[in-house]
Amino acid sequence: MADSTDDSVADVWEEWQEAVNMTAKELEDFLETEESRAVGDKSSGDESTGHRSGRRIVQILRTPKSDLTAEDAAHMRKVVGYVHRHLAQRPAGDSTDSAWRYSLMNWGHDTEK
Repeated sequence: MADSTDDSVADVWEEWQEAVNMTAKELEDFLETEESRAVGDKSSGDESTGHRSGRRIVQILRTPKSDLTAEDAAHMRKVVGYVHRHLAQRPAGDSTDSAWRYSLMNWGHDTEK
């Protein structure tokens, strides 16, 4: 791609950096767990929407910023929106081992970090 960052990527970059606080390796390892596979909306098949998104997030995290596309930026915006909405729904009590936390982790955000 071009030497400079796509404008749509630049527009979402800062929010993306705040929302996605897991590394590609951390997220990739989590996606292999039963906790990851057990949560999320599976109405479109065997894999939840969040798990599928997590695999895409790993790809984005491993791509140099200057190589990210407008399509990547669209997914980045989707992730930012999901993380913000889901954080606002924090359950009462200890959420360390909760479906709520595991769902967020599928989207690249670990509330324990």
